[in-house]
Amino acid sequence: MVLLVTTLSSFLTPFMGSAINVALPAIARELSMNALSLSWVATSFILAAAIALIPMGRLADIHGRRLVFLWGAAIFTIASFICCLTPSQSFLITARAVQGFGGAMIFSTSTAMLISAYPQNERGKFLGINVTAVYVGLTIGPFIGGLVTHYLGWRYIFLITVLLGLVIIFIAYFFVEREIPARKKDRFDVAGSLLYAIALFAMMYGFSLLPGWNAGLLIGIGVFCLVLFIAQQLNNPSPLVDIRLFLDNKVFAFSNLAALINYSATFVVGFLLSLYLQNIRLLSAVEAGFVLVAAPVVQAVISPFAGRLSDRFEPQIIASIGMGITVTGLIQLIFLNGGTSMMYILFCLVLLGVGFALFSSPNVNATMSAVEKKYYGIASATLGTMRLTGQMVSMGITMLVFAVILGNHPISLSTRQPFLKSTQLIFSMLSVISFGGVFASLARGKIHHGKK
Repeated sequence: MVLLVTTLSSFLTPFMGSAINVALPAIARELSMNALSLSWVATSFILAAAIALIPMGRLADIHGRRLVFLWGAAIFTIASFICCLTPSQSFLITARAVQGFGGAMIFSTSTAMLISAYPQNERGKFLGINVTAVYVGLTIGPFIGGLVTHYLGWRYIFLITVLLGLVIIFIAYFFVEREIPARKKDRFDVAGSLLYAIALFAMMYGFSLLPGWNAGLLIGIGVFCLVLFIAQQLNNPSPLVDIRLFLDNKVFAFSNLAALINYSATFVVGFLLSLYLQNIRLLSAVEAGFVLVAAPVVQAVISPFAGRLSDRFEPQIIASIGMGITVTGLIQLIFLNGGTSMMYILFCLVLLGVGFALFSSPNVNATMSAVEKKYYGIASATLGTMRLTGQMVSMGITMLVFAVILGNHPISLSTRQPFLKSTQLIFSMLSVISFGGVFASLARGKIHHGKK
C-alpha cells in the first residue's frame, strides 16, 4: 500500500506539470499572458514548494510522515479544483502557489515513507518503480494534456488531478498504517523556518527579476538571511536542517549537489520545446504532445533497470554516465532553428531520456542510503528541495533571457527570431551547467560494502 500510494503521488505532479506545458499557449490566449507572466504559471508552484519542503520534512519527522502526506494531498487537491475555476492570470498563479505548498508536503514524505518500508538491499528496485511512475506521468502528460486542451479545454487538466488526488487521499487514509515518528521528542524550529523561507524567497524571486535594480537587493537580502540561517542551525540543539549532514557526509552532500545541477540543467526542456513546437512550428497541442512523450517513454523503460543496477554497482558511476549523456543531448538542442527536422528533435529527446533515467533513481538511492533512518524525512525533503531549487534556477535563467531578448512580447511567428535566439542561449547555458554536474556526481564516493 505504501508503494502504491507513493507511486501514485509520484505520478501526479509530473503528469500535471507536463500536461500544463502543452496547454500553455491555450492558457496564454484565454488569460492574455505574455512570455514572462506565462513563466510564472510554472514558477509560482516551484517557488512555494521549494520554500515549504524542508520545514514540512522536519514536521513529518516529528509528527509522522503519513499525517503530513495526507494534509499535503488534501491541500494539493483543493488547490487543483480552484485552478479549474480561475478567472484571471493572477488568480491562477496564486492557486498554483497553494498547489505548490501542498505538493511540498507530499514530496517531503513520499520517498521517506517508501525507503522506510523496504530493506537497504532492495531500495534501488522499489525506487526504480517509483521513479518510473514519475516518467509515466511525464510520458502521458503531454499526450493527455494535448487531447484534453484540444477537445475540452485546459481547465479539465486540473480536474483530472483533483480526481487522482481524491484516490490518493482515500488509499493513504484507509490503508497506510500510522507510524511512530522517529523524532517526536524534538521541537520544531519556527525561527529557523522563517529565516529559511525569507532567504529562499528573496534569492529565487530576486533571480527572476534580473536584470532589474531591485533584483540585486533581493538576492543580497536572501544571501544574508541564508548565512544567518546556517549560523543559527549550527547552534540549535533541535535544528530544522542538520548542517553537519552536509559537512560530515560526502555522499549526501555531493548527491544533493548533483541533483541540484541536474534539475537546473534540464527542467525547462519541455517548457521551451512546447512553446517552440506550437508557436514556431505551428503544431497543435495534440501533435506537440506526441513529440514531447519521447523522453519520458525512454525514462519509464530504463528507470527500473537503472534502479536495480544501483543496488549492484556504485550509483556514482551510473548517475555520472547519465549526466554525461544529458550534456550531449542539451548540446544538440543548441542548434534548434525554424527548420530543424522532427527526427532530430526526437533524437535529442531520446538522448535526454536515457540520461535522465540513468541519473535519477541511482542518485536518490545514493542520497537516502547515506543517512540513518531518523534522518529519512529531512533527507527526502532536502533532495526534493534540490530538485525544486534546480527547477527554479532553470526557470530563472529562462525568464532572465526572455526578459532581455523578448521583453513583454508574446511568443508568436512575428517574434520567431528573438525566441529562437533565446532558446539557443538558454540551451548553451544549461549545457555548461550540466557538464559541471558530471564532476559533482563523480565526487560523491562509494556507498556499497559499508563505504559511506
